[in-house]
Amino acid sequence: MARHLITSAIPYINGIKHLGNLVGSQLPADLYARYLRGRGHEVLFLCATDEHGTPAELAAAKAKVPVAEYCAEMHEVQAEIAKGFRLSFDHFGRSSSAQNHKLTQHFAGRLKAAGLIREVSEKQMFSHADGRFLPDRYIEGTCPNCGFESARGDQCDNCTKQLDPVDLINPHSTISGSTDLEMRETKHLYLRQSTLKDQLEAWIDSKKDWPVLTTSIAKKWLNDGGGLQDRGITRDLDWGIPVKDGDKDWPGMEGKVFYVWFDAPIEYIACSQEWVDAGKGDDWERWWRTDKGADDVTYTQFMGKDNVPFHTLSFPATILGSGEPWKLVDYIKSFNYLNYDGGQFSTSRGRGVFMDQALEILPADYWRWWLLSHAPESSDAEFTWENFQASVNKDLADVLGNFVSRITKFCCSKFGEVVPEGGAYGAQEEALITDLAVRVATYQGMMDAMEVRKSSAELRAIWVAGNEYLQSAAPWSTFKEDPEKAAMQVRLGLNLIRLYAVLSAPFIPDASETMLGAMNAAGAGWPDDVAGFLAGLPAGHAFTVPDVLFAKITDEQREDWQSRFAGVRT
Repeated sequence: MARHLITSAIPYINGIKHLGNLVGSQLPADLYARYLRGRGHEVLFLCATDEHGTPAELAAAKAKVPVAEYCAEMHEVQAEIAKGFRLSFDHFGRSSSAQNHKLTQHFAGRLKAAGLIREVSEKQMFSHADGRFLPDRYIEGTCPNCGFESARGDQCDNCTKQLDPVDLINPHSTISGSTDLEMRETKHLYLRQSTLKDQLEAWIDSKKDWPVLTTSIAKKWLNDGGGLQDRGITRDLDWGIPVKDGDKDWPGMEGKVFYVWFDAPIEYIACSQEWVDAGKGDDWERWWRTDKGADDVTYTQFMGKDNVPFHTLSFPATILGSGEPWKLVDYIKSFNYLNYDGGQFSTSRGRGVFMDQALEILPADYWRWWLLSHAPESSDAEFTWENFQASVNKDLADVLGNFVSRITKFCCSKFGEVVPEGGAYGAQEEALITDLAVRVATYQGMMDAMEVRKSSAELRAIWVAGNEYLQSAAPWSTFKEDPEKAAMQVRLGLNLIRLYAVLSAPFIPDASETMLGAMNAAGAGWPDDVAGFLAGLPAGHAFTVPDVLFAKITDEQREDWQSRFAGVRT
């Protein structure tokens, strides 16, 4: 049994997330966590809400509630929606927690002591209309690098180039829309990550198995535009973690808070402390401190490509710069973007299908299957209602659901609701078992490598193999001439349901649970020995015929949803 620490990029608190956010981090992380647990490994799977910065302040102001109250309410909303999608977090924390306050201030103190923080007097954009300094993300304009018209003041989402607000062409406030902006002087702290460039580059170069998407973005930030730049870690805001040197005041930094991108990744560690303090675990340090046993932990992060620079450079710079024995990430699984019906999903612009809306119209497994089987790994992907309908109907209803329905109903009609005996498996059955053993090994290899789309394709092929066997063996025809042989074929078919339930659990956990319940096989372990596993339900074992696993999506439903979600969510 190995130990695996898994974190998903933590979602902003400002509103309910869309399906693109879900497939870009939380859902594939859950897939991997469920798979590893199914293989018997020890897993700690953590996520949280990212609650600081201007997004939270503005959302709270729009909702006309204090920001702390808004964050508490939205944390509960996001936690409930995560449960609805069956995201199996061991703990879903909050970046505004007392644990994260203390740990963020601790890291700042360590970095200061190491000479890795410098004070900078600089000019920042001040909006007269808004009466405040504007954080980089709340200034938009045209990117000078690629011409994208909605580039933000910290980074262009189109070309990922790091920017400063003064770089933008025709900048404006995204709060008020005002172009009446002025550069004013203020003082801030900068993390001297440029001094760690060689160390960071050597560390990234040592990760030979990382996805090309991850390493290419990291290398671009390391080397483009004169190399890795120092990064501001404080902001002129009211809401956030107060700037302190450990537990001491930081002269000159009164009234300032740490930049959300400094404290948010630290929440991964603080979240494990919250997990222990909530009574769910007994030792968080064994997961994070290499001097306390974390040397044998494999740490994997899941995120969208826009989060890669901070997780490959800034957060590791914080960890390395502290000089303390913290666990660094071993593997970063990054994803491209999922687009929506000819455009982009957007939380800030309210475009696309959002997680709560999705669960209102269909159960979680429908969405989990489509999103994971179309995960944007090698390139951007696009959600269309036509593709969603076709995938659900063909994969879930016609292949898996149809197999389960046909074999259980036929058995019930001819042999009752017990596994029939029949004779020994014949040549056709042995060939199927041999083929499935190879396919299961291939599936495991792809899941181990976090190849999400390939894993889903192999799982579907395993389902198809059972369907093809059932169609070829045709126990309903065999029964007329040789009832004993038909009983054997049915026995194998019922055992296949148990196999499918276990293998499918990471993708479609509710359907898996339904199949295991129907087969009276709760607690079935992983099929390390496929042949032995397919003898797991003996003759006389009772089962029940389950309800339809997946209803087909009709053309009328698709057209209704396509029309309903064609505009912008208000």
